[in-house]
Formats: sequence, C-alpha cells, structure tokens
Amino acid sequence: MNFCSECGGQLRLLIPEGDNLPRHVCQHCGTIHYQNPKLVVGCVAEWHDQILLCRRSIAPRYGRWTLPAGFMENGETTAQAAERETLEEACARVELGPLFSLVNIPHIHQVHLFYRARLLDSGFAAGLETLETALFSEPAVPWQELAFQSVTLCLQAYFADRRAGRFLLHEEALQPR
Repeated sequence: MNFCSECGGQLRLLIPEGDNLPRHVCQHCGTIHYQNPKLVVGCVAEWHDQILLCRRSIAPRYGRWTLPAGFMENGETTAQAAERETLEEACARVELGPLFSLVNIPHIHQVHLFYRARLLDSGFAAGLETLETALFSEPAVPWQELAFQSVTLCLQAYFADRRAGRFLLHEEALQPR
C-alpha cells in the first residue's frame, strides 16, 4: 500500500501507539490501514457417495481440480459465501451441513473453511471460473491434479471420516513448502 484510501496521502509502515505490529499509517490524516487475512469458503458437496469437483479456468492453478470455493464477500456469512461460491463455480445448489474443515494458511494471509453439503440435484455445470465440473468417487479423485493443499487435506479427512462413520471438525495449519 502506498496511498491512503481516505485522503490520498502517503502511507508509512510503522507501529501505531498502543499497537504491537507494523501498520500502514497515513502521514496526512492519521488513518491506520489494517490488513487482515482473507477467508476462502466452500464446501464438500456430495451426491450419492461422490464429491463435486471443479477444474479451474483461472490462475492460480489453472486447469487443476478443486472444491467449489472462493473469497468471502462483505455482508455475507460464511455459510452464505459457501452456497454462493458453489452456485457461481459449479452452478450447483446445495444444502449445507456443518463446518467440516478449517485450514489456516498464515504465510499467504488466508483461512480456508469448508462445509459439508448435499447437492440438491444433479444439475451442475461449469461456471465462469471453471473449465468443467464432475462427480468423483474416492478412488477416482485426481489426487495429483488437485489445486490446493487445503483441498487435499479436506478431502483426505472427509473420506477418512466417512469410512469411520462419523464426521468431526478438522483444523490444520499449513506452512510454506
């Protein structure tokens, strides 16, 4: 950040009084610009023991498979974000279940949240950010072609919990590779 969104003044990185972390502070009006982690929200959408995956048509990881998910918008809950992202990326309507996976990724300032979900019908298709959508059974999941480590962890936990006959909330923290 170089300029203040309030007045256009020059920003300087410093620790404001009463704080303990460097922040971008406007040298003209004094506004402190906080930068906080972004939430990526989606779901593990199931249809008759198969999982819905989307092949990405955008960077990063163009052409790789992922769960339907994306950045949460202001003014929505995490559940609303998961439903919206599933509709946008896979044209799919879901009934959300409980939160299933929370993956902290501090080195890129993100938290990934995945809900369990049930597809309401088989009418899904590729959305604007998706090349194709498909249902996969556990053995057919393209594990080597998954886009993100958070998706891999989530799916591994999902299938393990399904085999065990009980679903828990899973929390992970990823470090840089």
